Amino acid sequence: MKRLNLLMCVALAALAVNRCPAADSADTNNPSWLTRPLSLADALNTALSQNATILEAKNDLEAQHGVVIQTRAIALPIVRATGQYADEEITLLQEFPGFAFPLPHQNWNSGVQIVQNVYLGGRMKAAIRAAEATQKQAIANYETTLSDTLLTVRIAYYDVLLAAQQITVQEASVKLLERELEDQQHRFDAGTVPKFNVLRAEVAVANERPALISARNSYRIAKNNLANLLGYNLPRDVWENIPLNLTDVFDTSPYAINLPDAIQQALTRRTELTALRRDVELQDLNIINAKSGYKPTVSVFAGYNWDNSQYSTDPRYEFNGWNAGAQATWNIFDGLLTAGKIKQARAQYAHSKTGLEDEGRQIELQVRTAYSDFLQARETLESQQKVQEEAEEALREAKARADAGTGTQLDVLDAQTSLTQARTTQIQAEHDYVTARARFDRAIAADLAPLK
Repeated sequence: MKRLNLLMCVALAALAVNRCPAADSADTNNPSWLTRPLSLADALNTALSQNATILEAKNDLEAQHGVVIQTRAIALPIVRATGQYADEEITLLQEFPGFAFPLPHQNWNSGVQIVQNVYLGGRMKAAIRAAEATQKQAIANYETTLSDTLLTVRIAYYDVLLAAQQITVQEASVKLLERELEDQQHRFDAGTVPKFNVLRAEVAVANERPALISARNSYRIAKNNLANLLGYNLPRDVWENIPLNLTDVFDTSPYAINLPDAIQQALTRRTELTALRRDVELQDLNIINAKSGYKPTVSVFAGYNWDNSQYSTDPRYEFNGWNAGAQATWNIFDGLLTAGKIKQARAQYAHSKTGLEDEGRQIELQVRTAYSDFLQARETLESQQKVQEEAEEALREAKARADAGTGTQLDVLDAQTSLTQARTTQIQAEHDYVTARARFDRAIAADLAPLK
């Protein structure tokens, strides 16, 4: 599966931090999706626009974009407008002894001021770097959710294909046994076999039907699960059978793996590591922020103010003009507050580095485990390539021998059971192969380019 659609959605999220357009136009209540052909690529694209987990991850990405804006705010100027008006009762005004003149009882002032931080002990530069790291971390977390969810959708699609083929196998097995029962009934009616043969054939049919019932139930559940992952609202009049029309089949083509290269690719591309690397960077910046408590802060300001006269009873008499200045503060002793923050920040930084190293080991373990599972699935699939043909040939020979009188009914039933088992093992092996390959691709982040 090419990564074009996945990378397009990630790029849109990273640059615009908005939902994919299809997410707003998708009609999950439209029942037409029930009957339209659905390929694996269609299912993945539908999940990109409708899956609830992916939509929630997009919302989280947008929320993190807000955090980025807040982080950068410390380096930008603040424009502040102020205003005040007060009207006091005459009895509250104090007169100067020996002077009798009207006192103003209405006071007002207003102004506009721009404040710019000039130096904050390194916090401004750290904030700009932290904003960039936070943005990359948010994108990496989004890509992680995206990859995990698309893997779940892919496996759910494979589960539906498996369940459908299991029904086919079980139906064929029941039909074979029913034909055997019919043949034994005719032979019994002709007096060539005892009643025991008919009873044994009836028991064989009865024993096989629960497997068919179970396969149909698995099929219903698998389709419900896939529909739910695709974000569809099932019509209430659909009870048992969801008429999903899946068009793809299991792709069991050879897949070459070089384990050392795969591990290196995983350590380079896995977005979990990218997010943790950004976390280490953020924790390092927190140490700078903590150390800024030992340093002075400097800011400059400029503004324009309007004030009424303090000596005139006419509130319309005003003064206005510009003002500008600078302000500096320096905590000589803060009760060891800064020392405590630095100690905490350094411990959190060490914790994040340990977490990054451990996650690298865990990812390597995941790759090795996925590789081992893939080897098992491939070897199992290869071992079943000729088994089904041999089981079909064994059934034909068992029937021929039974018809010739040199074989028994038990031989036929055993051959039929072996054929059913061979067919079941074959489709299960194909399912396990494509599933193991999908899990391995996820382990090495095959659908994602490295995010630096």
